[in-house]
Amino acid sequence: MFSHVVLGANDLEKSKTFYDAVIGALGGGPAIPVDENRFMYMHNGGMLMITKPVNGEPACHANGGTLGFAMASAEQTDAWHAAGIAAGGSTCEDPPGVREGSFGPMYLAYMRDPAGNKLCAIYRDA
Repeated sequence: MFSHVVLGANDLEKSKTFYDAVIGALGGGPAIPVDENRFMYMHNGGMLMITKPVNGEPACHANGGTLGFAMASAEQTDAWHAAGIAAGGSTCEDPPGVREGSFGPMYLAYMRDPAGNKLCAIYRDA
């Protein structure tokens, strides 16, 4: 359904360090520079771009927005979360673990990137 996701950032170096770690925990490679104001990741058919806003205004997170990453296991979810926290992210919501919901049990981990964007890792066969 989606071709790509673009997130804004004010400090590209902090964001690159963070996303290199969390995308690396998924088996993806480091950032691919696009120009001096943006970089991207390509992995498993998806593309994530991190950019300074084109309009020159400060980047801000989407209140109520969450970017979800599909995980292959609970262990990969934990590694993703740990890599992000170690690389400058901050945990939010409950600690990583199984949560019951209307879609059945899921193993979830939430954190915010250095720009405040909310991210979720989800393993559905928990």
